[in-house]
Amino acid sequence: MSRAIVVTEVGGPEVLEWTDRDPGEPGPGEVLVRHTAVGLNFIDVYHRTGLYPVELPFTPGAEAAGVVERVGDGVDDLSPGDRVAYTSNGPIGSYSEVRVMPRWRLVKLPDAVSNEVAAAIMVKGCTVEYLVCRTYAVQAGDFVLLTAAAGGVGLIACQWLRALGARVIGTVGTAEKGELARENGCEHVILYREEDVAQRVAEITEGARCAVAYDSVGKSTFEASLHSLRPRGMLVTFGNASGPVEPISPLLLARNGSLFLTRPTLGHYYATPEETAAGTAALFEMVVSGKVMPHIGARYPLADVSEAHRALEGRETVGSTVLMV
Repeated sequence: MSRAIVVTEVGGPEVLEWTDRDPGEPGPGEVLVRHTAVGLNFIDVYHRTGLYPVELPFTPGAEAAGVVERVGDGVDDLSPGDRVAYTSNGPIGSYSEVRVMPRWRLVKLPDAVSNEVAAAIMVKGCTVEYLVCRTYAVQAGDFVLLTAAAGGVGLIACQWLRALGARVIGTVGTAEKGELARENGCEHVILYREEDVAQRVAEITEGARCAVAYDSVGKSTFEASLHSLRPRGMLVTFGNASGPVEPISPLLLARNGSLFLTRPTLGHYYATPEETAAGTAALFEMVVSGKVMPHIGARYPLADVSEAHRALEGRETVGSTVLMV
């Protein structure tokens, strides 16, 4: 028997209950993993509150790193003691001490990538990989608008975009977060509570505006992100931290310069074993080379994850938060 966080009704952080749970045994093509570190992501909040409905009861959590304990029949490329990690292209449930996972979802960790770093970077780093390399392939010299530039995804994106030669304009809530974003590759910082984002983008780019805007905040930032784009620019809205974006008319895209709009999810970009292997390999290459490294802003015991959720929803976090098992 092991322990896990279980949600029996949707609601606030108080519904996250630390309780006994039998993880079961690995079947054919499966692996029993003992977690050592678990990542915290805003999608965990969406599941907990019911914004993204999940059948009750459930264990939240989209990513983790740990050690192989046992393997099922047909798994001949992993052994007990191997270090592995996974991202969110499959069933949730990482808020647990031990878990059975399909082999294809697991990636073996390079020696140079610690379990803690892996837990901080799998979802966020793979998100950045598909956003900047595949959703819109950022080119050197592109102006890029990035909301929440000091968040977990934001800081990794700043680093990756810097490595690509992009000119990053990041929005942040405080001057302190702005300094952190600059240290990680953000060329220009906009304090969104004090400044008009679209106006500042026009000033910074001398009227050219941005090739792409990556917006993880949603409802409160959508319009400013849209108005920060050049003709035929792309708005990539990939999160709802301030709530879901209201429906819009396609004519709005035409009137603002024949714009492109997409709402991607990691699962559609990491849909096969081949895509998962290629995407995580690209991420690990960036980490091992030193071009990308997560900023771990806080650590909580997994049993205290409700406190971590309160901090995340209160915009009190910077970088990645790791839940220690």
